Amino acid sequence: MAALSNKTLDTQFPHWYSPETGICHSTNRPITFPSDPFLDVVSFIFSKQHNGVSALVDSSSGSSSISYSELHRLVKSMASGLHSMGVSKNDVVLLLLPNSVYFPVILLGVVYLGAIVTTMNPLSTVTEVKKQVADSKACLAFTLPEKVELLRAFRVGAIAVPENFNSSQKPMSSFREFYKLVSCEFDFAPRPLIRQQDTAAIMYSSGTTGASKGVVLTHGNFIAMVDLFVRFEASQYEYPRSENVYLAVLPMFHIYGLALFVMGLLSLGSTIVVMRKFDVNDMVKTIETYKVTHFPVVPPMLIALTKCAKVVGGKGFRSLKQVSSGAAPISGKIIEDFLHTLPHVDFIQGYGMTESTAVGTRGFNTKKCRKFSSVGLLGPNMEAKVMDLNTGSFLPPGSCGELWLRGPAVMKGYLNNAVATMSAIDKDGWLRTGDIVYFDQDGYLHVVDRLKEIIKYKGYQIAPADLEAVLASHPEIRDVAVAAAEDADSGEVPVAFVVRKHGSSLSQEAVMDYVARQVAPYKKIRKVVFTHSIPKSAAGKILRRELQKSLNSKL
Repeated sequence: MAALSNKTLDTQFPHWYSPETGICHSTNRPITFPSDPFLDVVSFIFSKQHNGVSALVDSSSGSSSISYSELHRLVKSMASGLHSMGVSKNDVVLLLLPNSVYFPVILLGVVYLGAIVTTMNPLSTVTEVKKQVADSKACLAFTLPEKVELLRAFRVGAIAVPENFNSSQKPMSSFREFYKLVSCEFDFAPRPLIRQQDTAAIMYSSGTTGASKGVVLTHGNFIAMVDLFVRFEASQYEYPRSENVYLAVLPMFHIYGLALFVMGLLSLGSTIVVMRKFDVNDMVKTIETYKVTHFPVVPPMLIALTKCAKVVGGKGFRSLKQVSSGAAPISGKIIEDFLHTLPHVDFIQGYGMTESTAVGTRGFNTKKCRKFSSVGLLGPNMEAKVMDLNTGSFLPPGSCGELWLRGPAVMKGYLNNAVATMSAIDKDGWLRTGDIVYFDQDGYLHVVDRLKEIIKYKGYQIAPADLEAVLASHPEIRDVAVAAAEDADSGEVPVAFVVRKHGSSLSQEAVMDYVARQVAPYKKIRKVVFTHSIPKSAAGKILRRELQKSLNSKL
C-alpha cells in the first residue's frame, strides 16, 4: 500500500529508524532479562518483592478471595497434587474454564511442575474441544462439572472446578478431587529441571481469518511478557502498584487476560477482582464496590462502559484511573465518546498477538503527546519492520505495509506445523503479523487492518476498518462490520453488516449513500445486510469468516 498521504516526510529520518535496514527500534531503554537458563516463569513471578495483600477476589463474594500469602502455597500444592496423580514434565493439561480465582492457581501449578498448559473457551463446541484435545494431546483437563463426562468420552482425565474459593466450605463430592489437589503438601523432590526455552503453554490463535493453530510459548516467552508488557507498563505511571485494583473481565483463557491476570499483575502485588463473565450491571456494581482503579477491556466493553457512565454521570466511576483497550481495533469516534464522558480516566491502547505472547506496543499519554488512536510505542527489546505488500521491501515511517516483529516474546512456532511456522517466522526471527500498519514520525504505531481481511476491488485494496469507522459515525447505527463478497466483474466488493439502533428504519440505500459521500468511489459499500448482532470472538474481534459464510449461503 502506498504512503498515507502525499505529505513529504522529513528527509532526516527519526533516530529510532534505520534507513539501511528498515528496522524500527524501541524508543524505550532495553530491559535485562534473567541470565539463569534454568528459570521457570512461576519462580520468576514469585521472586518479585511487593507489598500486595489481596491477590484474587471473587466479584460476587468478597469473602471468596486468595491473599498473596496463600497464593504461592496453593500453586505449589497444585503442582504437588498433580505430580502425585502422575502428571509429569511436558504432559499437556487443558483448562476448559471461565474466569475464576482458581484459574491462576491451576495454570501456575501446572507450569510450575514443568507440564504444559493449553486453554480453551468453555463455550467451545464438542467438535472444537475434540480437535484441540487431539492436537495438543492433553492428558488431563480442569473444567466445569457439566463438561466432565464430555472430556472423559475423549479419554481425558477431567477434574471439576468450583466456581468460588472458600477454604472453610465443606467440599461437595463433585469437587472433592479438586480440593484434594489444592490441599496437598509440597513434598516432591527434586522438582523437574525447567529451562527458559522449555514449552510452558500451547495457546490457540483465534482463527478469525483462518484455521486455529497451536501457538507454542516458552517459559522465556512468558518471562519476557511479564517484564516487557505488564511490569514495564506499570513503571510508566506513578500509581502505587500494590494499591492498584484491576477488574478481570477479559477471559483468562485468552492471551490478553492470561498475560495480565494470571501472570503479570501477580508480580506487582496488585489486587485482581475477578468476574466470571461480562455483565453490564455487575460491572458497574463491582467497580464501585471494590474501588477499581484499572480496567483492561476490549472494544465492546469500552462501549458498554461509556453508555453506563453517561447514565450515572460518571459518579460510579470515580475510582477509575486507567482504561486500556486491546485485542481488536477501535474507532476514533468510540474513543472520543469515552474521553468526553470520563475525562478524568487515562485511556491507552496496546498491540500484541498470541504469537508474540501479547507483547508489541503500549500507548502512554503525556501532556506533550496524546495519541489516543495509536496503539503506542514499541515495547523495550522489541524491533519492527513495515514491509511493502507488493515488492517485499521495507518502508519508512509514514508508509503503510505489513508489520513484522522481532523480540524475546516471539513464539517458538506452531504446534506440529513446520510449514505454517516457516511461513510466519523467517530465518532471522521476524514474525509476519498479517496486520497492515504505519509508524508516525514520533514512533507511534497505527493499525490500519488485517492483511487477510483486505478487500480487493478491481485491483484496489480496501481496508474494512476504514469503512467500519465511517459507518460507526452514523447516528442510527449501533454496530457494524464489513466483509468481502465475491463478484464476477470486480473480484470482491465490500458488504456492510449493520445493526440498527432501536426504532430506526434506516434503509440500505441510505447506508450506501452515507458512505459514498465520505469515501473514494472504489471504496463504496455495494450491499447492506441488516442483522441483530455482529459475530465476535471472546476478545471482541469481528469474526469475518462467519460473515463470509453468511454471505456465501445467500449466494
